[in-house]
Amino acid sequence: MADFIVRAVERGDRAQWAPLWRAYLDYYRTAENPEATTATWSRIFDPLEPVHGFVAARGDRLTGFAHYLFQRSTWLINARCYLQDLYVSPDERSAGVGRALIAAVVAAAKEAGAANVFWNTHETTRRRAAPLRRGGGAHGFHPALYRSAELRGC
Repeated sequence: MADFIVRAVERGDRAQWAPLWRAYLDYYRTAENPEATTATWSRIFDPLEPVHGFVAARGDRLTGFAHYLFQRSTWLINARCYLQDLYVSPDERSAGVGRALIAAVVAAAKEAGAANVFWNTHETTRRRAAPLRRGGGAHGFHPALYRSAELRGC
């Protein structure tokens, strides 16, 4: 049994989420834009925004996060769920935290009636993400997709 939990992000998590967010951006060699960071954090808690988040915690310490959003499609009746950001602290990798965060997003998508869950995996994470990814990609990113039929089986 895992000795970590996955739960919805809470407003009080900001102090521990922020260093994880910066590490995530650093991983992708992206400078932090403080306005975008503040907007992202605010959107997670705005009921008019389709942005949501989960965190993984071991005791009182956050170890990872997943941000996802629902978006409409001109090709589908139900919204799609896009897993936009997934990060796990390096010292927590290979402990099932990433898979648990993805499973929480898939469960939220199922509950919302989403047609599918999709995300892009950067080529630098290909080995770790291989069991989760399907298809090919461009610009260093590779898509993954769970379709509605697969969501029913999760």
